[in-house]
Amino acid sequence: MWSPLHIVRLKGQTPGLRRHAAALLKWCRDANVSSFSHSAARSSKTCQALVYTNHGDPSKVLQLKNVDLPPIGEKDVLVKLLAAPINPSDINMIQGTYAILPDLPSIGGNEGVGKILDIGKQVKSLKAGDWVIPRDAGLGTWRTEAVLAEEDVISVPNDIPLLSAATLGVNPCTAFRMLSDFEDLMPGDSVIQNAANSGVGQAVIQIAAAKGINTINVVRDRPEFTQLSERLKAMGATHVIKEEALRRPEIKEVFKSCPKPKLALNGVGGRSATELLRHLQIGGSMVTYGGMSKQPVTVPVSALIFKDVKVRGFWVTQWKRDHSHDGSLFGAMLDELCSLIRQGKLTAPSCTQVALQDFHQALDASMQPFISSKQVLLL
Repeated sequence: MWSPLHIVRLKGQTPGLRRHAAALLKWCRDANVSSFSHSAARSSKTCQALVYTNHGDPSKVLQLKNVDLPPIGEKDVLVKLLAAPINPSDINMIQGTYAILPDLPSIGGNEGVGKILDIGKQVKSLKAGDWVIPRDAGLGTWRTEAVLAEEDVISVPNDIPLLSAATLGVNPCTAFRMLSDFEDLMPGDSVIQNAANSGVGQAVIQIAAAKGINTINVVRDRPEFTQLSERLKAMGATHVIKEEALRRPEIKEVFKSCPKPKLALNGVGGRSATELLRHLQIGGSMVTYGGMSKQPVTVPVSALIFKDVKVRGFWVTQWKRDHSHDGSLFGAMLDELCSLIRQGKLTAPSCTQVALQDFHQALDASMQPFISSKQVLLL
């Protein structure tokens, strides 16, 4: 874990996280100090961190604080955090509405990249200078430095762009798994998705294009729709259409140049998801990974009876935990994604880089509608 602050008690924790959390709790109790006030005898360094002691509006409950770092254990590493994005799940976690919530007080951020500065005597898989990203969610990446257990991070190449590494662990992994695990997609096949301008949506476009798979990309209407459409097509999108076009006859023109989709990816819910279902092939799958509209998914009876569609869900955090016993699959996925990055076939989403002390500005921007740029904290 990103210790000492972020003691996360979550169902399905890896053994390493549970041991580390238990050790930190015991340390705090034995020392008779709060997790924010370790004595100088127990810690020789401090870092800056975005801390919240209660759930609520992130702009109101987050505070930038100086936090003591614990000593480096024999199986720990000291990491200098380099960059960490602000994702919707980060906001929801601080608001107290996410599926997993850490104990409070806590540090914000679930994703990011750091550089190892020092290692414990028994660390075998990592060395100083390596770049690492979290293996799991809920670790608190919005801080300048952290002491982590070796088993709670995984190395990534340090020859890829910083922003690509900082945004690698959530959205590209979500896109990769959804394109791989639900339908046997071959070159020439089609995928339809809403929220195509999201981080996941942009990753889907690029990974699919690299595999020769068509993408039909649905976005909400907006003043700059033409510019957005051109940008997504430059990434590899086959078609970019507005939400309302799904319900109009012109959608038939799309399927003159590519087959009906085998797979639909839903990050919105509500009516948008229902419309995706209507255009699936017989026996196709719709996978829901988000619900930005906050509306339920309604499945037409006809889609179930006459098209035998499959309605599934996906959460990358659960996938990582389900495969935590064997890191080879996670590592192989990261290797393939990083190969695409090196080839210029997978780029980070449009990002706005913001200094840590300007976090209020980044939070406000990340919560605006039709936001086209991901906010990334430079640490």
